[in-house]
Amino acid sequence: MQIIRFPDTSSWNTLLQRPVMDTSMLEQKVAAILQDVRSNGDQAIRKYAAEFDKVTLTDFQVKPADFDKAAETLEPALKAAIQQAAKNIETFHRAQQETSKVIETMPGVQCWRKSVGIEKVGLYIPGGSAPLFSTILMLGIPATIAGCKEIVLCTPSLHPAILYTAQLIGITKVFTIGGVQAIGAMAYGTETVPQVYKIFGPGNQYVTCAKQLVNKGGVAIDMPAGPSEVAVLADDSCIPDFVAADLLSQAEHGPDSQVVLVTTSEKVISDVENALRAQLDKLPRKGIATAALDNSKMILVADAAEAVAMLNAYAPEHLILACQDATAIADRITNAGSVFIGNYTPESAGDYASGTNHTLPTNGYARAYSGVSLDSFVKKITFQQISPEGLQHIGATIETMAAAEGLEAHKNAVTIRLKNM
Repeated sequence: MQIIRFPDTSSWNTLLQRPVMDTSMLEQKVAAILQDVRSNGDQAIRKYAAEFDKVTLTDFQVKPADFDKAAETLEPALKAAIQQAAKNIETFHRAQQETSKVIETMPGVQCWRKSVGIEKVGLYIPGGSAPLFSTILMLGIPATIAGCKEIVLCTPSLHPAILYTAQLIGITKVFTIGGVQAIGAMAYGTETVPQVYKIFGPGNQYVTCAKQLVNKGGVAIDMPAGPSEVAVLADDSCIPDFVAADLLSQAEHGPDSQVVLVTTSEKVISDVENALRAQLDKLPRKGIATAALDNSKMILVADAAEAVAMLNAYAPEHLILACQDATAIADRITNAGSVFIGNYTPESAGDYASGTNHTLPTNGYARAYSGVSLDSFVKKITFQQISPEGLQHIGATIETMAAAEGLEAHKNAVTIRLKNM
């Protein structure tokens, strides 16, 4: 990791840049695949599965017997862990439900808002080097609570934990499709895969690009996304081994991930460096984590106020506060996907089982975007009802405003009603 000491504020924008990848040809390649899937459906799905994944797909919808087999083969301890995580995630997200409340803005004028589940949603779970069954919990549980009528899951992985988790939360439409072609299948529909209205889930740069392109075409997506990242604010009260473990937990996601340590202590940098070296050598994904650390930084700042300002400018996906007065400092954080407070709150708790959602904005999008929540799976429809008395109260206001904007028909829609009373 690169070490930077006392950087000038004017250099923060450059210092806090994420790793940049050459994507000049990416959009063109992805767009061609999407168009092929849109035009040729299942035939294109099979073609790209053979070309990219080196598999021959025939019937790519998972059968009930496959779910049952997965449940039989999965270790009891892992089943219990998944069940506990599911319970916590459901508890946290169910508490986000809103009850419609009628507001009378003036006598006879009533307004309210109702949450309605998005009818058809698609979840993408990548295969890659890790079976991300935890993401099924993070996306499928709020979708179910929201009342989404059709939940489609695409994944190239048939890992038993993925199938067991899908079955546990009631997802039965699972398709063994990966990559750009999976996004295209859910966006446009094929002979086998239903079309959806909104697509959720992580993926590599190709999947991310595909989501952005179908979004331009009218299919909603969860949020802009990029490689995973974590920032840690640490001072002399931190436990360096814990900090190193948290940095590595994100670094092992992928070579394009980024981890950042911001500290007020030179000793913390030295101690965390030593802990990183010791822990890195023991990781099965050492090569991936090492590549990510090459993109990463340790930054020494003058005080906690400067650290908070820098981290709000960075807007990390995950932010760990391993410092004194962590709870008070948390109140000063304005830009972060999810915040982890204190030495005993590892980022991996949010990734798996504490209850919060791990689908979070990356690449600085936390300045304007929230992570996935129950709200991500619903539409908020407003309603209003005006009585004759109410129209008499509000009518002149509407007429005056419409006339001032030169919209005579708008004014007349009120005037004609008032004359009819």
